[in-house]
Amino acid sequence: MAAAAPVRLGLVGLGTALRQMLPAFLKRDDVQIAAAASLSEAERNAFARDFQVPVFVTLEELLAGAEVDALYISTPTPWHAEHVCLAAQAGKHILVEKPFAVTLADAQRMIEAAEQHRVHLVVGHSHSFDPPVQAMRRWIVSGRLGAFRMAHNWCYNDWLYRPRLRDELNTALGGGVTFRQGAHQFDILRYLGGGLVGSVRAATGRWDPARPTEGAHTAFLEFTDGSVATAVYNGYDHFHTTAFTHGLGEWGESVPALESPADAARYAMSRKRLRGMSEAAEQALKRERAGYRERPQPPFQLPGQPCFGVTLVSCERGDLRQGPEGVWVYGEDEVWLERLPLDVTPHDRVVDEFCQVLLGRQPPLHSGRWAMATLEVCLAVLESARTHREVTLSHQVPVLDSNNEIM
Repeated sequence: MAAAAPVRLGLVGLGTALRQMLPAFLKRDDVQIAAAASLSEAERNAFARDFQVPVFVTLEELLAGAEVDALYISTPTPWHAEHVCLAAQAGKHILVEKPFAVTLADAQRMIEAAEQHRVHLVVGHSHSFDPPVQAMRRWIVSGRLGAFRMAHNWCYNDWLYRPRLRDELNTALGGGVTFRQGAHQFDILRYLGGGLVGSVRAATGRWDPARPTEGAHTAFLEFTDGSVATAVYNGYDHFHTTAFTHGLGEWGESVPALESPADAARYAMSRKRLRGMSEAAEQALKRERAGYRERPQPPFQLPGQPCFGVTLVSCERGDLRQGPEGVWVYGEDEVWLERLPLDVTPHDRVVDEFCQVLLGRQPPLHSGRWAMATLEVCLAVLESARTHREVTLSHQVPVLDSNNEIM
């Protein structure tokens, strides 16, 4: 039997998300980069130079001028609803970046468009694709440590003071840590706990008037079975949780813990860099850093396991903790390390799920409805912080296995 033709993939948006995802696309023989679109002329020219594919300014131009089977959409969050609906109407399968949307109404519109036009919709990257997180879920499902009871994710870093475009600091447009980083945290915790969060109680922090959006949050999630989770995020560039993750950062990269005299000069570098910088200069720096510049070269692997802060899971008869080499398992009578390979990245897992879905081998776990449920938690955190009340959820969905059964 002849091998199936590779998926002809169009890329919409050539910024930071695409640069992180691109190595995962390039690893695969069943994915062919076929076209790209970007508002930036410099990005378009660089991409055309490296890949010799047609490039366009807009998604509409790409759909009219290129032959593609699927689209990877990594445009700004407020554009997701329009772009996903256009792609669905054109009959193209869709992999769209998180955050999925800013409102539940937009999320529902995107899901309905995909269903109406019978195209597959997968949402990612989120850190629930991280190998240690997925290994923790396997331990939970195995039952070897008893039933899942609670999970926690703590993440402290400099997120708010990295160069930002204006919409990234505007909560109404999906900016701030609750939308942009909570979409990771709540996805991790929902995945570990089975998906069905019943209610949320939370507080958020807006502590810098010059960066008028959420820079911190603390959230308490209660699942419908009574298990619980907490999410703590602080992006104000003081303490960093790399001090707890053996100096490994979000992508497994080596990051100084900033707690020794040798690292003193690096302390608060992100905040210090922005002092006195104009808004125009900051946005120019962001575009320079984010945009596509050159084709990545192998090897495409992690220096260490990705650490989106610290994640700790408690079951009835043991605990689980991520580490630089894999997952530490604390059983009733012994502790051991489950080592995980470094040549499989979270982005590899995103692309693999998308390809398996397109080949009909499995339904998507990270579907539009899964992403809508994570968005509902983000919105509930903001609502609870505003009203000082517990918020009940109604759009949650469970974790499903490859047979579309609850796991």
